[in-house]
Amino acid sequence: MATINILVLYSKKLLGVNMSELQKFKLINKIEGISFIILLFVAMPAKYYFGFPMATKIVGTLHGLLVFAFIYQILEAKKEAGFTWKETGLYSILSLIPFGSFYTDKLLAKKMMAE
Repeated sequence: MATINILVLYSKKLLGVNMSELQKFKLINKIEGISFIILLFVAMPAKYYFGFPMATKIVGTLHGLLVFAFIYQILEAKKEAGFTWKETGLYSILSLIPFGSFYTDKLLAKKMMAE
C-alpha cells in the first residue's frame, strides 16, 4: 500500500494538480497498459531471442508494481465514480488483454464526457 500511495502522491506532484480518483485511474490504466506492451513486445523478445533475461526482470517488476497500483486505483475509482461491478470487471479483464487498456481509456473518456 505504501508503494501505491507513493505512486499516487508522485502523480499529483508530477502533474501539479489535484486529480479525481477517476483521473488517477485513467492515468494508472495508461501507464500499466504501456508497461504491459513493453513487457510483451520488447522485454520478452529481448529475453528469448537476444538472450537478455534482465529485461524481463526489470520490466516485469515495474509492471507488477503497476498492476498493484491499477487494482488499488480501480477500487478507489469505483467508490468515487460509482463504477458498477460489471464495469469494474470489464476494466479489469481489459487490462489482461494487450492494448485493452487503450479501449478502457476510450470508455473512461466517454464516461467522463457524460458527467
